[in-house]
Amino acid sequence: MPDPARPVVDPVEAHLGAGLAALGGTDRSAASVESPVRHAARALHGDHLPEVMAAWEAGLLSRRLDHEARRLRSAGRGLYTIGSAGHEANAAVAAALRPTDPALLHYRSGGFYCLRAGQVAGVDPVEDVLLGLVGAADEPIAGGRHKVFGRVELSVIPTTSTIASHLPRAVGLAVALDRARRLGAPTPWTPDAVVVASFGDASVNHSTALGAFNSAGWCVRQGIPVPLLLVCEDNGLGISVPSPRGWVADVLGSRPGVPYAAADGSDLAEANAVAVDAVARVRADRRPVVLHLRTVRLMGHAGADVESAYRPAADMAADLARDPLLVTARRLVAEGVLTPAEAVSCWEAAGDRVRRTASEVVRRPRLTGRGAVTAPLRPGLSGALAAAAGRAASPVDRRRVHGDRLPEDEGRLTLAQAINRTLLDAAAADPGLLVFGEDVARKGGVYGVTRGLAERLGRSRVFDTVLDEQAVLGLALGSGLAGLLPVAEIQYLAYLHNAEDQIRGEAASLAFFSQGRFRNPVVVRMPAFADPDGFGGHFHNDNALGVLRDVPGLLVAVPSHPSDAPALLRTCLAAARVEGRVCVVLEPTALYHARDLDPGDGAWTAPYASPERWAADHVRVGAGRVHGDGADLLLVTLGTGLPVCLAVARTLAAEGVGARVLDLRWVLPLPVDDLVREAAATGRVLVVDPTRASAGVSEGVVTALVDAGLSGPVRRVAAADSFLPLGPAAADLLPSAGSVVAAARDLVGR
Repeated sequence: MPDPARPVVDPVEAHLGAGLAALGGTDRSAASVESPVRHAARALHGDHLPEVMAAWEAGLLSRRLDHEARRLRSAGRGLYTIGSAGHEANAAVAAALRPTDPALLHYRSGGFYCLRAGQVAGVDPVEDVLLGLVGAADEPIAGGRHKVFGRVELSVIPTTSTIASHLPRAVGLAVALDRARRLGAPTPWTPDAVVVASFGDASVNHSTALGAFNSAGWCVRQGIPVPLLLVCEDNGLGISVPSPRGWVADVLGSRPGVPYAAADGSDLAEANAVAVDAVARVRADRRPVVLHLRTVRLMGHAGADVESAYRPAADMAADLARDPLLVTARRLVAEGVLTPAEAVSCWEAAGDRVRRTASEVVRRPRLTGRGAVTAPLRPGLSGALAAAAGRAASPVDRRRVHGDRLPEDEGRLTLAQAINRTLLDAAAADPGLLVFGEDVARKGGVYGVTRGLAERLGRSRVFDTVLDEQAVLGLALGSGLAGLLPVAEIQYLAYLHNAEDQIRGEAASLAFFSQGRFRNPVVVRMPAFADPDGFGGHFHNDNALGVLRDVPGLLVAVPSHPSDAPALLRTCLAAARVEGRVCVVLEPTALYHARDLDPGDGAWTAPYASPERWAADHVRVGAGRVHGDGADLLLVTLGTGLPVCLAVARTLAAEGVGARVLDLRWVLPLPVDDLVREAAATGRVLVVDPTRASAGVSEGVVTALVDAGLSGPVRRVAAADSFLPLGPAAADLLPSAGSVVAAARDLVGR
């Protein structure tokens, strides 16, 4: 980049340069510009000189990248300015770990990334970070979608977390590592791997972080291995809000089952020595440790942050005096590891390297185009899904999990029974499949859907979790990263709202920010929709699906009938296993144990298909199911709306009106092709939405019909925009057979 485009040197940059120059001269002839780590043979008090030197060198690169980010932004060529200045002690933590240890990093972990990249041949951290800063299409992890720290070769899992939302996943991955090994399931991580997760001090106040600390300690109390290093980088500020004195140490130091260690982040040698000890404890004991690094924040929160508007000048000057690169350089020079000239030369060499790379990177093509941006979110929908959905265990293994009576020999099953048998069959065929959640093992779920699974599959594969939805989903995300296939249950749809960011911000976004290079295959089961009997009130009886429809790339299936449920569930399991997809299965609570449409007809039961039919019965992602062939009206519905619409179709048939029913079966993606085809065949559409009039499913259905240019009339009957009350009044808010019949008659002119 031409020098005229470069703004005035930042005060932090000038302070470090002047401080290094003041160490005793700038004679470059004595310096080793290319490899300062060659001085590792010299004496230094302590046993970690190579690591300290590597961390200091990585910190220099990280600092130069921070300054370059602001220059690029000032010149209109950069997109991101949140830096790592003052936090370079995280490089000393990286030096205590192995490059094969999975890492989920705080956004100020530039030093960590630079150090780890130096441990793996063929990776240039300077180019990686700069490509992210300018949004280049060939940035190696996110492809220009965001500036994140991540690379498969470095075992760095990308996260854009600002509130420690990655910590439940980190706990889940740590728990899953040893579980996968015990189950003999293949995993990409080494047998003695340690998971490391870093976060800021302000995040310790967030429920996500507190829940992660709690679940880690809860697992330790249960005797469950949790090889996790939690690193709090404490600069004392949450943007402009200071942490109360001693608060962070008190919070971190009082976690049951999670020992506490602390280090001065301004001294890389001390930080490394404490980190080495902490990592050794975690690796040997398979138990978590929290490492509290007391750092400083230099250059403000981000480029647009005017720090002087809210911080006293004396506080900022005190932070400058604790600059870890300068403090550590003084120690290295004082102890004879580096000459003053060598220290200056290392700083200048880092600047030259960053500037040279930046001048080339700014010419690289940026990510553009809707198709290119959304590519990681589009399902592959490969032919392999049908084959995977049709895969069955051997007859011997099937009889082992089912007992002497296979499900195809049981006769007609309810929806709950069909889901139960499908989970058993899937687990028999996939030794890495886990089923877990609140009350799913001993109790068998509040509706009995998982009853008997723990006895048949064992407590290592079917188990109860801590009462925390964030922890349940974090365990699922971590298990997927470990190579397992987690089937997590959220006890009620309403409980998801305590933890929905684990699906939106963490699970579904991983493919987007890693271009599919990291995967967390997950199937989340939830009792959902509204029970017209009003059991449990709004917290147990919820029909709000809007939050799920808002998640890009998510698959959301709705099995409403026992003839559909096994095939839909197998499709979701196959999509998770084969394509790494995140799937949600919404199971209508009111239909779990239903048997009849009309009293005694057994219409809400179905036989269970034998394995030779599974591939043929495979349900394509985004495929609906049509009931009937009436030519006068199309009823579109899902979930608890299906029995209502089937009953209405019978009533209309008796009146001479031919109605067909389209069971959507998928909320994401909607079966648009089936919808448009069936709507064109009838010319009239009535959408019966058991969710809500606003942010329900019907809005998407009607919009799809408008986009397709349907010329006939479209109406809808939807649930009220209301919380559901306790008792029979709940039915007054939901579509009923009477309200649907009336709307249908009006639509066809009767």
